[in-house]
Amino acid sequence: MDLTRLRNLGPGLAIAVLVALAASWLAEHYSAPVMLFALLLGIAVNFLSQDAHCKPGIEFASRSILRLGVALLGARITLAQVQSLGGGALALTAAAVVLTIACGVLLARSARLPSAFGVLTGGSVAICGASAALAIASVLPRHPDHERDTVMTVVAVTTLSTIAMVLYPVIAAAFGLGEHTSGVFLGATIHDVAQVVGAGYSVSTSAGDTATIVKLFRVAMLLPVVLVVSFIVQRSGPSSSEGAGRPPLLPMFLVGFAALVVVNSAGWLTQPVASGLQEASRWCLVTAIAALGTKTSLGDLARVGWKPIAIIIGETLFVGAFVLAGLVLLLR
Repeated sequence: MDLTRLRNLGPGLAIAVLVALAASWLAEHYSAPVMLFALLLGIAVNFLSQDAHCKPGIEFASRSILRLGVALLGARITLAQVQSLGGGALALTAAAVVLTIACGVLLARSARLPSAFGVLTGGSVAICGASAALAIASVLPRHPDHERDTVMTVVAVTTLSTIAMVLYPVIAAAFGLGEHTSGVFLGATIHDVAQVVGAGYSVSTSAGDTATIVKLFRVAMLLPVVLVVSFIVQRSGPSSSEGAGRPPLLPMFLVGFAALVVVNSAGWLTQPVASGLQEASRWCLVTAIAALGTKTSLGDLARVGWKPIAIIIGETLFVGAFVLAGLVLLLR
């Protein structure tokens, strides 16, 4: 990146980074989701996104830094972790991901909303919350409400994930699930990684370990899901308004994600390097969320209506009920 481009991007990048830093400080001191703080603080400085000096850097943070953060998620995952779950838990979790996305599409169509909205929200609920919403949104065709829908999805899944972190361990105990099955339930149903960890270890160390590994398997499914979505978008054919902005069939951030999974599985990443990459991924995603928030106005969110929120709640209830029924009937 040359000095001229860096000078052009600097003001907007500085805004996104400052919002991310403030959100991280608040999250650490008030034990709330950092993604939600980043979005809300970003929305509070929405006026800066219209400034000619800030706009290029904010756009760069919401797209390029986002893709880097998703790619670096691969440093969290190894194939050995996935294999340790066993066939039953893997099959149940994979089925939950696929069926939740299908449920999202059906709910969107029944509400007379675009199928792409169902894919966005269903994938976010099914895989890994805010991170999945950002990754899937990056390969969907862009339209006037694209960023508003993405922000609304992140807000909704983060809020529901926090509620689930408190509620789902109680549900697991009420159904008499053991430590292992409780871990599978929590890891396969709660949206965001941080809330999965919080819920799992509130049950026991064993449940927390299992929940974390199940959750990482869901994160690993981000690669095939985004690849399939990208393929379907390409097959649908370009339109006059959207075709020019379409990403390639295999976006480079997915290649980076897959490469890091392979390298990490082979043991070529030392623990300090892997931890550093995971922390870098977190900061990239928080910065991208902050930038996305600055591009969103409260007025836009207020005009969304109740149907999109109802769809995300419906998807959340579906994945929770499906996994719980599977555990009660098949894996206990």
